[in-house]
Amino acid sequence: MTEAAILVHEQFDDLAQQRRASTFGMWVFLGTELMFFGGVFLAYTVYRLIHHDAFVEAARHLDTTIGSINTFVLLTSSFFCSVAVSMFESRKRAPTLLLLGLTLLFGIVFLVAKGFEYQEDWRHGLVPGPAFAYSGPEREQAELFFILYFIATGLHAVHLLVGIVLIAVLMVLVMLSWFRPRREVAVGTFGLYWHFVDFIWIFIFPLFYLLGGT
Repeated sequence: MTEAAILVHEQFDDLAQQRRASTFGMWVFLGTELMFFGGVFLAYTVYRLIHHDAFVEAARHLDTTIGSINTFVLLTSSFFCSVAVSMFESRKRAPTLLLLGLTLLFGIVFLVAKGFEYQEDWRHGLVPGPAFAYSGPEREQAELFFILYFIATGLHAVHLLVGIVLIAVLMVLVMLSWFRPRREVAVGTFGLYWHFVDFIWIFIFPLFYLLGGT
């Protein structure tokens, strides 16, 4: 399929403008999401400065091994996503589907591992609320750490779940594009969203798992 064969919607002058608008729209959306997560990170930074010792002690209860594995899994998924975008731009649909499938698989692996980690947190009484059974010093301040931890990681998990659903939809659209070649599939635009999810985790992992325990 040539570039000229792709359908240009009536509100755009040409294909290049259509693609720029799509990319710009995604960047605007990601900017609002960045401000959203930025508020959580700012709150964490402020409270960590105020309750440094309590946050350091609380962070030692997090599973750094699972966090490290999940970091590797998510970065690997981002690599697969990048190559999938390149394959699709080269109109190689079979490799595109394979790489999108691997991206989806690694995203699911991340969520499963995170689910096990949450289960362990619950078993050890680290979930804020009536069942919070933290036995270390400065219990209330430690609970604040876990509140911020579950907010940050929970929101990230929701965004990742949305990304997994979008990958599944994208794979269907890529397959349908064999039969409706004039309809462009915004694989590259989706790639920005997936990389953003990875980018957020790159902040979460050191803030809570590494810097929190030093």
